[in-house]
Amino acid sequence: MKIIILQEKLKEGIKIIERATQKTLTLPILQNVLLKSEKNFLTLETTNLEIGIKWQALIKLEKEGEILVPTRIFSNLINLLPNKPVQLEVKGSNLLIQCENYKTELKGLPSTEFPIIPQLKEGENISINSLLLSQSLGQVVNVASPSIARPEVSGVYFSFQKDLIKMVATDSFRLAEKKLFIKSPLLQEYSLILPQQTAKEIIGIFGDKDEDLQIYFSSNQVLFESTMSEVAHPRVQLTSKLIEGEYPNYQEIIPKKYETQIVFPKNELLNQIKTASIFSGKVNEIKLKVSSKEKKIYILSQSPDLGDYKSFLSGKIKGKDVQASFNHRFLADGLSEIKTPEIVFELVNEESPAIIKPLGEEDYLYVVMPIKAT
Repeated sequence: MKIIILQEKLKEGIKIIERATQKTLTLPILQNVLLKSEKNFLTLETTNLEIGIKWQALIKLEKEGEILVPTRIFSNLINLLPNKPVQLEVKGSNLLIQCENYKTELKGLPSTEFPIIPQLKEGENISINSLLLSQSLGQVVNVASPSIARPEVSGVYFSFQKDLIKMVATDSFRLAEKKLFIKSPLLQEYSLILPQQTAKEIIGIFGDKDEDLQIYFSSNQVLFESTMSEVAHPRVQLTSKLIEGEYPNYQEIIPKKYETQIVFPKNELLNQIKTASIFSGKVNEIKLKVSSKEKKIYILSQSPDLGDYKSFLSGKIKGKDVQASFNHRFLADGLSEIKTPEIVFELVNEESPAIIKPLGEEDYLYVVMPIKAT
């Protein structure tokens, strides 16, 4: 292998692929990146056996070839080089790196030792805006929580319908659902459970570019692919295993009706909840007390060590008086993901799930369980 590529371009690729590098003593080979030059393209590949990432770029090719080198060392070397053309050349089992007055020879390994990242190109695929998908995922991804006993709730559930994508995550104490309307309808419906870490990598890799993203489906894997702006060729390919199992029928826990509905400015409510959290104690409990007559919601918290807290917020309230206790962190997380200046808060009673959603929009809802009185 002998190629020339700009340092800035190579640095961009390394930043993307090193997200999948696994630090493991049992499989040290996963701490390496595979460099492959072929047909005027350089490919960088990494995997942790759950996620595989490929990054490709146009290069000046003098000789095709491939080599495996330690990801961290290679990354550190390239990041410290000036933004000038970099020459990469395989000499025996080593990688020669040259840039202006810098010259380094890095020990490598045979590329045959690297796990193969499967390619999914068969079957149906869908195109979606990368920025829109990443922003939508960001509204639900942190709600999921790793669970050995129930691995199916450890990830983000995707339901691909004719002209709609639903993304759902839960940790059994709260649930977030985001709806994304699409313009390229599917011929059939698909559902899958994406690992939480994969969802975070999608946001990290594709979330800063406004481009088309292709999603390819298979029974146990999924591929997300972006294309180069210069030529019709893949730029980044992220392949991920899926979580096996049946996602719970989450619709059952979403209340179909409410007894009390509140409309409040989001930031004011969020600030009062954060202030009340100072006095919430070890269980993170704060109490919301709704007075329909006064058109106020009172935010209360109490700490044996610090004292009591009480504030109120005026808003539009219809329905019955109600009070319920919640984990302040769960409330704040849900409110923070809503983009509208006003929110709708719907409650049934002190023991039933409550719903938080943006005012005037139907594409997002957040369900939170109350803390039951003991």
